[in-house]
Amino acid sequence: MSSATTPPDSDPSQRRRVHSMLKHYYGLNEEGKVTEQAESLDPCDINGPHFDPEVYLNKLRMECSLGELMDHESCMVKQIRFINFICLSTDTIRKMKNDFKKMEDEMDCLSANMAAITEFSAHISGTLQDQHAQITKLSGVHTLLRKLQFLFELPARLNKCLELQAYAQAVSAHRRARCVLQQYSHMPSFRGIQDDCHVIMEQLAQQLRQKFRDGGSSAKDLSECVELLLQLDEPAEELCDKFLSHAHSSTTNPFLSPTAGTDILEFIDRGCNEFVSSLCLVIASYQELFINRPQEGELASKNIPEMANGKLHVFVDTLAARYFSLVERRIQEEKGVSDNSLLVRALDRFHRRLQAISKLLPGSAVPSQGTEIVVRAARERIKQYLSALQTFYHDSLTDVRQALAAPRGATSKDATPSLPELLTSLSNFILNQLKSVLASVHLFTAKDITFSNKPYFKGEFCSQGVREGLVVSFIKFICQSSRQYCESAGDRGGSTPPALLLLLSRLCLDYETSTISYILTLTDEQFLVQHHTPVTPVTALCAEAREAAQKLLNHYVKVQGLIISQMLRKSVETRDWVNTIEPRNVRAVMKRVVEDTTSIDVQVGLLYEEGVRKAHSSDSSKRTFSVYSSSRQQIRYAPSYTPSAPMDTNLLSNIHKLFSERIDIFSPVEFNKVSVLTGIIKISLKTFLECVRLRTFGRYGLQQIQVDCHYLQMYLWRFVSDENLVHFLLDEIVGSAAHRCLDPSPMEQSVIEVICERG
Repeated sequence: MSSATTPPDSDPSQRRRVHSMLKHYYGLNEEGKVTEQAESLDPCDINGPHFDPEVYLNKLRMECSLGELMDHESCMVKQIRFINFICLSTDTIRKMKNDFKKMEDEMDCLSANMAAITEFSAHISGTLQDQHAQITKLSGVHTLLRKLQFLFELPARLNKCLELQAYAQAVSAHRRARCVLQQYSHMPSFRGIQDDCHVIMEQLAQQLRQKFRDGGSSAKDLSECVELLLQLDEPAEELCDKFLSHAHSSTTNPFLSPTAGTDILEFIDRGCNEFVSSLCLVIASYQELFINRPQEGELASKNIPEMANGKLHVFVDTLAARYFSLVERRIQEEKGVSDNSLLVRALDRFHRRLQAISKLLPGSAVPSQGTEIVVRAARERIKQYLSALQTFYHDSLTDVRQALAAPRGATSKDATPSLPELLTSLSNFILNQLKSVLASVHLFTAKDITFSNKPYFKGEFCSQGVREGLVVSFIKFICQSSRQYCESAGDRGGSTPPALLLLLSRLCLDYETSTISYILTLTDEQFLVQHHTPVTPVTALCAEAREAAQKLLNHYVKVQGLIISQMLRKSVETRDWVNTIEPRNVRAVMKRVVEDTTSIDVQVGLLYEEGVRKAHSSDSSKRTFSVYSSSRQQIRYAPSYTPSAPMDTNLLSNIHKLFSERIDIFSPVEFNKVSVLTGIIKISLKTFLECVRLRTFGRYGLQQIQVDCHYLQMYLWRFVSDENLVHFLLDEIVGSAAHRCLDPSPMEQSVIEVICERG
């Protein structure tokens, strides 16, 4: 390994061995001369001409061990590599020697040529030395003559350009000669040329100004005119005003004309393609001419870009204000809410195209004003959707009222829907309509809409616009409009059907228990509402809905109670109770009261649960008359009872009332059937009691009241939460009739029961 990596000349013994091998290879002796020694005939001499590899290998295999063979192989490999290196080096040196030889010949030839050229050049210079100054002088005279020729031909050249309307060439030629003519204007010949050029250029400037007044030039021609006039030292401020004045008419005339019968998207497209595009072209041309133009010489000191930029901002703001006014007026005409996608696409295109102005004119307020128009349009759209939802709600209630007023045919195929069906249908209609509106409004926040990434549409639009302005406002509207049905005047509760009051109370109660939470959760998830600003909590809306439900149910109880009370009052006030005949049956009005109460019980049971009742006694339907007269029995049967002894009667009555529970007639009802029926029956019987207290009765009149009250007791106890309430009020009615009776002779209980059972 060491011999393979060590350079050949680092070891003296190794160096001598290498020299010896080289001499042997080339057939040299120690003195470096070729030897005449006979060639070796040994076939095993690896350096001889008669070397035989097979014989050599066989000899090695027979004479050497395996280790010696491997060492011998390693040694031969090293020798082969070294000899190859020597051969390569020798070839390289031989080639380099040949190349250098050739290069030396070429350099000698080049040197000889250079010497010849130098000698020839010196000879030419010596020959032309006297004529060089003359040639230089003649060249200068030729150049001067060409310039003078250009100056003398300039008026004709300018006239020719004026005839051909080659204004740019004329201005360029005049600018080349203007300084020279000004410099030599004291010379008559040059003065004449200058005057002729001045007249011609004045005509040219007049024709360029005429292009502004004609207004028929294209934007490119107009730009060329302005550029040429600036080169002719026209006042920059005046040119700015003329340019903007011409651009004003060419930009506004195509678009700002009245257009009828086009939808909003077509209108915005036309505005963008005709007005916004033209405005952008004007801005770019104006900036290129007056703002971005390099200022040289006297123009640099006039600060033209700042002046021109101010005029451009005023021009753009004025035109944009007029354009925005038309756009807003057209947006306000979009009253229909059936398809919101057309409006959103139009607003997106409007907003997208205005961004080009912000890139062309940084600092312009036009893009932000356009964004404000989009924001106002979105707000107005929410108001329109809220109004549409309110109208839909009123229309739905109208349909419900018509369904409630329709005659009911039990066998008809298109029978009127029941209250639960109407409630479910109304609730689903409202919810589906609200979902449809939310889907339409959600288009404003779609990812492919450019203005949806604006701060307003990410925050305030979702929270204050959609959640508060649309959803919460609509829920509050439902509660408020439902409460308005409770403000009807009159004994019969106005024109509102009692069934509608019951249905709306259940609707508001359902909203309180589940619907409000569902709607607001849906809104928050769909619009990713982030409550950075104060919003109405769910609990507050639920409380408002429950309050509305409570008020509606209370009003329902009042209305139904007053309807039955009206029948009872008329039945009492229109009868002569002193001269009436002996009772033989129950009055029809009492049967009607029981029938109506049963109907109300069925109606309420369709929407509300049963509720809790107190335990009933086993003889609730067979209470005897003594139930009603237990406190007055002594009065009615005492021999001392006469109209002249009212003190004892009133005393016993007052003592009885002291030990009776106070009954709150118009107390709030609970959300169950038993509580509702209890409230209605309390109002009805209390009215019956007050009417009886205002009448005077004969013997048969008192007995008729006994029969009627017993009939009511047989049926009404099962509807209320506490049967003692019915017993107490009916007892009060009979007792009051006895107080007002001229001949208080009660009917036998057995007779009363027979009459009531007979119906």
